[in-house]
Amino acid sequence: MHDRWQALFGNYLNASFVDIFRGHSPEYFSVLARRELSAVSPEAHGAPGVPVGTTILAVRYAEGVVVAGDRQATEGYQVAHRRIEKVYKADDYSAIAIAGAAGPSIEMARLFQTELEHYEKVEGDGLSLEGKANKLAQMIRMNLPAAMQGLVVIPIFAGFDLKRGEGRIFKYDVTGGRYEEIDYYATGSGGKDARTTLKKLYRSACSRGEALRMAAEALVDAAEEDVGTGGPDPIHGIYPSIKVITRTGFEEVAEPEVREHFDAVLAARRAANAHGSSGNR
Repeated sequence: MHDRWQALFGNYLNASFVDIFRGHSPEYFSVLARRELSAVSPEAHGAPGVPVGTTILAVRYAEGVVVAGDRQATEGYQVAHRRIEKVYKADDYSAIAIAGAAGPSIEMARLFQTELEHYEKVEGDGLSLEGKANKLAQMIRMNLPAAMQGLVVIPIFAGFDLKRGEGRIFKYDVTGGRYEEIDYYATGSGGKDARTTLKKLYRSACSRGEALRMAAEALVDAAEEDVGTGGPDPIHGIYPSIKVITRTGFEEVAEPEVREHFDAVLAARRAANAHGSSGNR
């Protein structure tokens, strides 16, 4: 019986879906690489034709971690998409936020979800948060040839560590290098502006509401300074997406609550501008 199933499915006992996939269809990765690399030269990094997702961030707070991202993708100087999703549920206790070439980033997020689900089914237990972070690092390393041609994928991985009882944030470089951030992190073209805001506002052991407000402040600042980052758009009802992971699991923050925090940020800035204008008269 074992031989029969093995003949049908190969080494199905392998806990890594990516390894099985590569073993059965190694040409898939090379075909993808050839097709995408042939369309993009190193000089064309960020050029029209390659939608790029920008500013994502994560903030640790007393009960867990907040992960957020704007909704805009750009192609050169054009807006490619206004409602792209950049924050994905990885499993019940973690999330992956994507920045970089939109297509490969989204595919990596989906493959990462499958990888974690496959591991849990084969092993009968899920990976630790540390193990999930390492898995993602391996997948980023696999993307290095494409990254060298401009198809860069740089995610943020965050989740709740059930053993430690705290939220944790991991960032990566294009070679798959994995680094842990203690309090907060932001990346993408507006990442530096978002990090500057978080650096000023962050305080440890903040509440959920305070963490959501900090994320909103950071994304609004990034949108004001970076042309690749989309801000809240009340006219079309488009707001950044925010997820929260705590001991009770992954939670998608409902749009009315997201809208409430961004509207509060915009209202405070309008009031500050009005006060500044009247003071100058």
